[in-house]
Amino acid sequence: MKKTISIIGSGFSALSASCYLAKEGYDVTIYEKNATIGGRARQLKSNGFTFDMGPSWYWMPDVFESFFKDFNKKTTDYYELIKLNPAYRVYFGINEFITITDNLEEIAKTFEAIEEGSGKKLIDYISEAKSNYDIAIKKLVYRPGVSALELITLETTQKLNQFFGTVSKDIRKKFKNERLIQILEFPVLFLGAKPSKTPSFYNFMNYADFGMGTWHPKTGMFDVVRGIESLAKELGVTFKTNSRIDEIIVKNNIATSLIINDEIITSDIVLSGADYQHTETLLPKEHRVYSDEYWDSRVFAPSSLLFYVGFNKKIQSISHHALFFDVDFEQHAMDIYDDPKWPEAPLFYANFPSVTDKTTAPEGMESGFFLIPLAPGIEDTEALREEYFDKIISRFESVTQQSIKNNIIFKKSFCKNDFIEDYNAYKGNAYGMANTLLQTAFLRPKLKSKKVKNLYFTGQLTVPGPGVPPALISGKLVSELINKSFSL
Repeated sequence: MKKTISIIGSGFSALSASCYLAKEGYDVTIYEKNATIGGRARQLKSNGFTFDMGPSWYWMPDVFESFFKDFNKKTTDYYELIKLNPAYRVYFGINEFITITDNLEEIAKTFEAIEEGSGKKLIDYISEAKSNYDIAIKKLVYRPGVSALELITLETTQKLNQFFGTVSKDIRKKFKNERLIQILEFPVLFLGAKPSKTPSFYNFMNYADFGMGTWHPKTGMFDVVRGIESLAKELGVTFKTNSRIDEIIVKNNIATSLIINDEIITSDIVLSGADYQHTETLLPKEHRVYSDEYWDSRVFAPSSLLFYVGFNKKIQSISHHALFFDVDFEQHAMDIYDDPKWPEAPLFYANFPSVTDKTTAPEGMESGFFLIPLAPGIEDTEALREEYFDKIISRFESVTQQSIKNNIIFKKSFCKNDFIEDYNAYKGNAYGMANTLLQTAFLRPKLKSKKVKNLYFTGQLTVPGPGVPPALISGKLVSELINKSFSL
């Protein structure tokens, strides 16, 4: 008889794990507390507009291809990709911006025009970043974080110094122009920590950016969710939404069942793709591995204030992705990590999917997604949300020299309180736990509970870390651990 696996949550890591486990012959059911699947990658449809509610950058396409290849499939079997050109635009002032194109040679020319000699330096830097990327993807990230020995390979011992330097220091040794420095520091923000706290080795994110390009699923990131859902169903996975998990029942130190909507559901194995800290609160205290003090001492990636906005006209001179670095980069980072508070002058990100995908807005209109990174755990009120929306829209109008505020016909916000309510996210974090030196690989929370047999975890608070590609990998890693334990 097939062993049953109950998976909590339906984010990317849970979806990934469900496919691998079903392929191995387990009877897999996903239980999702919300009405729709996808976790942070859910989709919002309203008033004729469509928005990806969370992840909007499709980087590291090789990881997605690798995932589908494990099932003798290709991404093209489930969704179509478009390589964006420009990849994105970075604004520094009124009509002052740098455009990042879809190939390294053109980007190097852009750099060279701004700082003499920087084009060649960029090519060399990205070559080194590619070397690190190859090591990270082929040697490190597909390891389960069980032992420090996983990090010791011939290649990593040759780059040992890169685990003790920082991305910021390395970039600043090579480049002098502050705008170019900020563009190069930007990609590591996806890892959830300041560039000055991120080990040099993680410059592989620069290769993911400039070397591999920025892509977009034809009708949004939810295409990927739908694609993996389709694969999971082909493999026999069952999905149950509106299924709130109230408790993990433990008998004789073994996870035996879940209480879901007040009903007891028995299972041979429990796997949580939900927030790790929240999942442990579903256990009796004596069965929790990590204390409140542990979680409070961790460096968490930021929370976010998000706005999903519909405009009744087309917006001029915009790219699909745009970063607004027209204020002090360092000060905003300090307001997130060093002295947590609402930033007086926030950097922000704007995404206009309707530039690429006409289905996301009615004809002649525009869909916009705005994001302000914030410290997790800070105060969140409607008044603050409105204050900060006014700030960034006023800046957007000033920097791009156009009026848009009076053309808003739909707006919905999402912030810390919503991350807690919808995803049970610790302190309302948006991206999980940061990948700092002391929170890397085996130093992250474990995929397998040390106290409760048959209880496992996956997702951005465990290995390998935050981001969509790491989430797919996390699902594979935990499925391998489960299969190893139950095939003995």
